[in-house]
Amino acid sequence: MGESKLKRTKSEEMHSSCAGVQTASGRVQVRWESASAATPMGQLAYFIEFLTLTGLWSRWQASCPLSYTSPNAPTTAEVLGTWLLSVLSGHKRYSHVTAIRCDGVNPGLLGMKKVISEDALRRALAAIPEAEGVAWLDGHLSESVALLLDAPWILDIDTTVKPLYGKQEGAVVSYNPKKPGRPSHSYHTYLMAGLRLVVGAEVKAGNEHSASQTLPGLLKILDELPLNRKPKIVRGDCGFGTDAMMVALAEREQKYLFKLKLTKNVKRHIERLFREAGWTEAGQGWEGKDGQLKLTGWDAARRVVVLRRPLQGEVLVAQEDDGQQLLGFIEADRKAGKRITGYEYAVLVTNLDAEVLSLGQLYRDRADAENAFDELKNQWGWGGFTTHDLHRCQLSARAVALIYNWWSLFVRLANPEARREAITSRPWLMSSVGRKTEHAGQTTITLTGLHAHFGKAKQALMRVSAWLKGWAVQAAEQFNPATVWSLCCDHLKYTLAQVGLPQPPRFLMHHADGIG
Repeated sequence: MGESKLKRTKSEEMHSSCAGVQTASGRVQVRWESASAATPMGQLAYFIEFLTLTGLWSRWQASCPLSYTSPNAPTTAEVLGTWLLSVLSGHKRYSHVTAIRCDGVNPGLLGMKKVISEDALRRALAAIPEAEGVAWLDGHLSESVALLLDAPWILDIDTTVKPLYGKQEGAVVSYNPKKPGRPSHSYHTYLMAGLRLVVGAEVKAGNEHSASQTLPGLLKILDELPLNRKPKIVRGDCGFGTDAMMVALAEREQKYLFKLKLTKNVKRHIERLFREAGWTEAGQGWEGKDGQLKLTGWDAARRVVVLRRPLQGEVLVAQEDDGQQLLGFIEADRKAGKRITGYEYAVLVTNLDAEVLSLGQLYRDRADAENAFDELKNQWGWGGFTTHDLHRCQLSARAVALIYNWWSLFVRLANPEARREAITSRPWLMSSVGRKTEHAGQTTITLTGLHAHFGKAKQALMRVSAWLKGWAVQAAEQFNPATVWSLCCDHLKYTLAQVGLPQPPRFLMHHADGIG
């Protein structure tokens, strides 16, 4: 078919798809196009530049253990690019991939010819050998944080229960505070506090949610880290203060801080301290008392800090999300007409030498990690992209964590003043109408704003782009993406610390204040 005939055919199709619509401002013509060089994620071009110039995207592809023999099979770029764009879009199911298949801009920027179907993506992930796939993604997760670990940092550990509604492998009925009796998977997460970056992730059967199942993954991370990059503290809630956990960490000379469950013997310890003097300031209305305690099953006595604060009103017992009750004692002499005082208690176990005030603040800082876990679960595909086999769930959890890390670091480059969660960063740094045109061998993407802060986004993204190009020049005449990535991480540490290197970055110093 000649060019003139093609133009005529296209014109006829456009006229046939044009329809009148009556609106409040009058009749308008609506024209439908099945394909167009346009995207609702126009600003994503700058994130793709970040992945390209740092070599993160090319290294992820090059090391992917996926191989096809069929000439009709999708390329590695098409598989990983579809996965990437879906996760960035906030999808949680493979079926959501259809929402990005009409993107006429970003797939081409990633070196893709097309966005593959949901079934093709499932088949591709199934073709990746499990052991090789886990090692591949764990390696890139490590790369995404390794250069940032030379500053004092805290490793937060957490286990999340993900209810399931199908017949997935590993779907076991066990502890499930949100959906009792519902089969589930357990997601074990290892998080770098402060920057909220995922250091490691594992998906296990629903009945493998305890500290004993977390411990092997934790020790693997710690044992593989060089001495100068190990965390200052390992921190966790009341599910992780077990003897086996603390013995293993002590053997590695690793400092830890855990919350204890208010078991019968822990409550007895609180009762012994209740009327004693010597309670010291612990910050934010709390007071603390130091002591030693040897619980049943512990190999030795350990340092235990009891924290308490007066309860407000008439509430004497509060309940945490995990079902753990917070004990309230009553101190009163009713005949003498004395005031009734109820206390909320928290008990910490640690091998740190820090004073009570610092320990109280260190544990309260864990609330920031809870925000990160909440963002992963509710704003990313964390716990989504489930399949009948546990193998692909393992891969998806790690891939989501990796893309989350990349996007988080990119957002901090654009906005070093404060961290923005995906619910605000995606509209700000991703959403705009992008239309691609080509003329005289030059490709142009024209962006049209969809939000009130379009001007600020423009300034931030162009600034990041200038930095990346400058680091590429510094890297060498022979372009070296790994060096660009190193310079990028150095810039992040310097900017977020607001001090000159090589001093320890301040963004983590408050977490490690008073720690040896």
